[in-house]
Amino acid sequence: MRWIACLALGLVASCVEVSETAQTPQPAAERPAPTVTRAKVQQFLTVAQRIEPVAERNCRDRAPRSNCDFRIVVDDRPGQPVNAYQSLDRTGRPVVAFTLPMIGAVRNADELAFVMGHEAAHHIAGHIPRQQQSAMAGAVILGGIAAITGAGQSVVDGAVDLGAGVGGRVFSKDFELEADALGTVIAHRAGYDPVRGVAFFSQIPDPGNRFLGTHPPNAQRVETVRRVAAGL
Repeated sequence: MRWIACLALGLVASCVEVSETAQTPQPAAERPAPTVTRAKVQQFLTVAQRIEPVAERNCRDRAPRSNCDFRIVVDDRPGQPVNAYQSLDRTGRPVVAFTLPMIGAVRNADELAFVMGHEAAHHIAGHIPRQQQSAMAGAVILGGIAAITGAGQSVVDGAVDLGAGVGGRVFSKDFELEADALGTVIAHRAGYDPVRGVAFFSQIPDPGNRFLGTHPPNAQRVETVRRVAAGL
C-alpha cells in the first residue's frame, strides 16, 4: 500500500525522511490498530490530491520565501501509532506524513482533509524554526544562569537540556491553534467541511489545559475551527 500511495502521488520511492524536529499534533490513545482498507487508501489519495495544491497556493501567498513544494506521504514503519506530522526532508522540502493506522482511523474525508491541512499549516506558519529558536533561547538562558552561579559542567549541561525542553514547549499550544485555524481555511478551500473534520478530536484523549503541555484542550481547538469556519 505504501508503493501505491507514493506512486499515485508522484512521490519518490523513499517515502518518509523524518527530521528530529517533526511536529506530532495527533497522538492517539493506545488501541488496536485500525484496519486500512482499499477504500481508506483511495480516500487518502483523493484527499491528498485536492489538499496539496491548495496548501501550496496558501504557502506561496503567506510565506513566499518558504519551500512550498509539499510532499504528502505514508509512514508505513511497523508499530507506528495513529499519528500525522509535519517535517522536512534533507533538502528542506516540507513533508506531511500519515501513519497507516492514522489513515485507517479517520472516519471520513473531512476529518482526513482537516488533519492534512493542519499539518501543512505547521510548515506555512514556520513552526519548526520558531520552535527551534524558542528551545535555543531556553537553553541559553537556563544554561547561562547555571554557569553564572558557578555550577559544575554536569549541572550546566542539565540546565541547558531543561531549558531547551521548556523553551520548546512555551509556544506549542499557540502553534497548534494557529495550525487549526489555517488548516480550517485550507480544508475549506479544498472543498471539505472543517467543522465536520475537527470531530476527529472526539477520538483522542483531551489533554486538558496542562502547564507547559504540548496541546490545548480539545474544546478550545474545536471552538477555534468553528470560529474560523464561520468567517468563511
